[in-house]
Amino acid sequence: MKLMRIGDAGLERPVVRVDDQTYVDVADLEALVFAAPGEFRQAVEQRIAEGRVRRFAGERVGAPIPRPHQILCIGLNYRDHAAETGQAVPAEPILFTKPPNTLVGPYDDVRQPRGSTKLDWEVELGIVIGRRASYLDDHAAAREAIAGYLVSNDISERAFQMERGGQWSKGKSAETFNPAGPWLVTPDEIADVSALGLWLDVNGVRRQTGSTATMVFDPYEIVRYLSQFLVLEPGDLINTGTPPGVGMGFDPPVWLRPGDVMELGIDGLGSQRQTVVAPR
Repeated sequence: MKLMRIGDAGLERPVVRVDDQTYVDVADLEALVFAAPGEFRQAVEQRIAEGRVRRFAGERVGAPIPRPHQILCIGLNYRDHAAETGQAVPAEPILFTKPPNTLVGPYDDVRQPRGSTKLDWEVELGIVIGRRASYLDDHAAAREAIAGYLVSNDISERAFQMERGGQWSKGKSAETFNPAGPWLVTPDEIADVSALGLWLDVNGVRRQTGSTATMVFDPYEIVRYLSQFLVLEPGDLINTGTPPGVGMGFDPPVWLRPGDVMELGIDGLGSQRQTVVAPR
């Protein structure tokens, strides 16, 4: 299934996408999405069979999950991205966090923060947790804890990240810095999560091309590993790292400016489009 949230910012309602034109409204079933996924799926399939579908009518598409308990991020998780930044491939996952209020819809504007000079892009596979998880034993247990996957753009301000005291979160936490969606895709629709192509264009120029096949730590290991240090809650978002082609990897570096347009996507998970706008 492909779960979405549509409507004005702050007033989104959950739906399940049937196809490009139609959806099923599931606002009354939202409590079941993580608590009873089997029951939720059965109810959705029944509504589709009964013809209880609606047509999209130009509604705004929000992030496919409501504001999560936490957004966790893995750094340098692609071998080829580590190489382009001149850093060693990590022996263990590098963890940093983003505030949940960075989450926006896949077509919302990205706002450059005040004082920004090195604004960058990062297409990433996002994992959404489906059940409370702690001290998971193995990859099988981690797989069962995953509700689905989505496209994430881990926007970064590199000067804040690298030049302001060494705290990555400073460069990852401004408003609008985590566009997500358009859909949360359930695992049954993905044949191999370790063989997904990722891409990102800026102003029509291809900047990133990669595959989850070059991940250092695959999604199951990331979930298992994180559960050894913290409790994962339903709806938590994990950004799993980016392939090569980020702005700071070019010589000379390429930075985003107001008016620039990013388009990005992942095989089977849909695509996004954002315009960079000036600081407030």
